[in-house]
Formats: sequence, structure tokens, C-alpha cells
Amino acid sequence: MQGKEQKQLSPKSPRNILFDKYEMGRLLGQGTFAKVYHGKNLATKENVAIKVINKDHIKKEGLMEQIKREIYIMHLVRHPHIVQLKEVMATKTKIFFVMEHVKGGELFAKVSKGKLKEDMARKYFRQLVSAVEFCHSRGVSHRDLKPENLLLDENGDLKVSDFGLSALPEQHWSDGMLHTQCGTPAYVAPEILRKKGYDGAKADIWSCGVVLFVFLAGYLPFQDENLMRTYSKVFKADYEFPPWISMDARCLIKKLLVVDPEKRISFQQIMRNPWFRKGSNFAKSIASSNSIEDDKNGKGEKIGNLGRTRSGNIPTPPFLNAFEFISSMSEGFDLSNMFETKRKSGSMFTSKCSASTIMAKLQVVAERLNFGLACEKEFTVKLQGKKEGRKGKLAVTAELYQVAAEVAVVEFSQLAGDTLEYTKFCEEDVRPALKDIVWTWQGEENECSQKKVANPNCH
Repeated sequence: MQGKEQKQLSPKSPRNILFDKYEMGRLLGQGTFAKVYHGKNLATKENVAIKVINKDHIKKEGLMEQIKREIYIMHLVRHPHIVQLKEVMATKTKIFFVMEHVKGGELFAKVSKGKLKEDMARKYFRQLVSAVEFCHSRGVSHRDLKPENLLLDENGDLKVSDFGLSALPEQHWSDGMLHTQCGTPAYVAPEILRKKGYDGAKADIWSCGVVLFVFLAGYLPFQDENLMRTYSKVFKADYEFPPWISMDARCLIKKLLVVDPEKRISFQQIMRNPWFRKGSNFAKSIASSNSIEDDKNGKGEKIGNLGRTRSGNIPTPPFLNAFEFISSMSEGFDLSNMFETKRKSGSMFTSKCSASTIMAKLQVVAERLNFGLACEKEFTVKLQGKKEGRKGKLAVTAELYQVAAEVAVVEFSQLAGDTLEYTKFCEEDVRPALKDIVWTWQGEENECSQKKVANPNCH
């Protein structure tokens, strides 16, 4: 695979082709650990941005967990005003993030030329609030909100980017708080600068307040050549409004930039605020922001919050950690060795069928193979053999996860019995019995990307 990559990315080649799927073009930007290139999907002709990360660099700097977390988070937060991660691929030396190409550049470039008109600032702030509130509903705190991380698409709509510093609930300490000091000093909440435990969601709301001030004023509320004086202003919420900011906008900013996070306004209160709601296009813009759909879901089915329901009260499977899914399912682009993470034992397949269809099929297969079937918890079943084997009765669990709106993953794991009998059960009994619902089995050579689907229309 590595030789193939070198050949395809050679500057001598007339076209730089990545994994026979994307054409890589000009350099768009460069950071400490990554370069971002313009790309094009060869099949769909869609423009994309491809972030290329050097594996040795992130290993050396101890950023492996941060990269894994960023992959997982970007799969969780699919929203019209968040830059979409389309695909992750890897070789032995590099990781490739294929992302939505946002053509309009950074919002910072527009703000750096001066203040925004109030209606324009309100539009961007609404879109920012919609995106960040959605992240919070999925347990994600961004922790680095600033105009440099807000992009504009070709329609002039805002897209939140850069989730490298984002946090998940499992990063909270036993006190329920985050303790990592991160972000840009001029935008971060005072509780972060004080190096005490903080609520990531409330800290994001403070950053939204600073961003709104910058939109309307054209400069930062807390700024000084001396960094310690900047900190001092943040700790006291010491800032002054320019005369052109309206009274309604000032009232909202004052509620956002409250030093005590417990007294800071919530997103629900923000969305009831008169300045936020002002304008005849308020209802339309909020409806548009809340139309959260997976772009591959042809039915336009809305995706609810993690672990909740979709389209009413029908339960949906839990989301599989995107990193585990990528690592486990694709031998060619296996990321598990890159992070030296032990792969979970078991046999796994993907399916384009609905959760109910898959669960019903598992029941039929259990009956056909003379196995008892018991529901351990929702979307997890236990198959119990009725015959004694070399080491007692074989017991297997089957867990169903959701990766995207149209892709589910089922993983089998051995609970009891002989390992050879378990292998035979998976290879000779289960695989043939499930062939009509399987998209691809773990380790099958690139079938997923080549769309060799046994039953592509099963929903």
C-alpha cells in the first residue's frame, strides 16, 4: 500500500491520485502537523479538502488520542453549519481526512476588514449557536471557537471547523468537569484561564459571546499587548462597547460574558432573546439550521441526538466509535496499527439493511442453527448453543451499531465455549446464513469502497 501511495502522489505524475478515488490538487493551507490540499472525487466530481497528517509527527508529539477523538467527534456532529468529515484513510506513514470543501474561506478574513452589519452578524451568530448547541446535545464541547475556525461556504453560510481541541463526556474528571487548559486566550472563558474545573458547554457560550462582540465591534473585547493584563480583563469581564452596537445586542452580550458560569445565559435562553429573534427570516433560518440530515440518506431522514430516537419513537442502534469502525473494517486502510491499539476480537460485518431487518434475520439464523436467542440489551443479543462442545456450550453475542444513516455494523464476540468451534460457527454457519443482508465482512479486500454489494437496496 505504501508503494502505491508513493507512486500515486509522485510529483512526476500528471495527476496525483489518492487510493484510486481522489485527485489531489493545490495546497490550500498548512499547519504544524498537517497540510490541506484541494481534491476532487473522481466518481462524483465533488470538490473536497484533503488534510494530510504525518503519522510520525503525531506519534512524536503524543497526539494519537487527539486524532482518534477528532475522527470520532466529526462523525458525531453532522450538521448543516459544521464542516463535514466524509472519509478517513491511512497508509503506514500518513492519515488522510477527506472533508467538505468550504470555498468561502475564514470568516476572520471578513471580520478583519471591520465590523459586520448587525443583520449579517445576527445571521452568522444564529448559525453558530445552532451548530454549537447541536454539538452540546451530542456531548461535544468545541473549546476553540473563534472567527479563524468559522468558515463560509459558497452561499455565504457559516461552517464551524477544527474539532482538534473538542472534548467528550469521558474526558470529564470525577467532579464532572474538564480540566485541560486550551483554546485562544482572548476567546476562552475565565474559568479555563484560572486552571480550575470547568463545564465545556458553558465555556463555549462565553466564546460565542466574544465572537458576537467581534462581529459587531470589529475588534476583541479583551485585548492588551500584555498577556497578563488581557487575562485580568477576562477575569473581570472588563470591556467597553463601541457606540454603534445597539442596546438589544449589548444586553445579549452582557448575558453571554458573565464571569460566573452558573449565571451565564444558556442556549435555550439565547434563542428566546429579542435581538436573536429579530427579523422576518428568523423562523426560516432556524428551521433550516435544524434540518440535520445525513447527506447520503436519500430519504431525507432526520438524525436525532446520540442514543435517542429517529423519526418518532423508533429506537436506533448506538453509534460505533468511528475510529474503531475504520480500524476494524478496512485491512487496506487499517488505523489500529498506526495507534498501536489492540483490535477487538470478533467477527464483524457491515449492512445497508435497517436495524429491525438485521435483528429479525439474526433471530431466524439462531433458530435455523438450533441456538437459543436472548436479548441482553437493546440491539445486543446472545446466541446460546444447545449442544455441549469441547469446552461446554458455545455462547456468542451479536452487537448492532450505527455508523451512518444507511450503514450498520454487527460484531460477533465469543462469550463461552471452544474457540475453534466459535471460528467454525462464524465462518461456516453464520456467513452463509447472513449473505443476503451483508454488505462486507471484516477484512474482505476493499469491497466496501468498490460497492460490490450483495443486496444494495435493502432498507
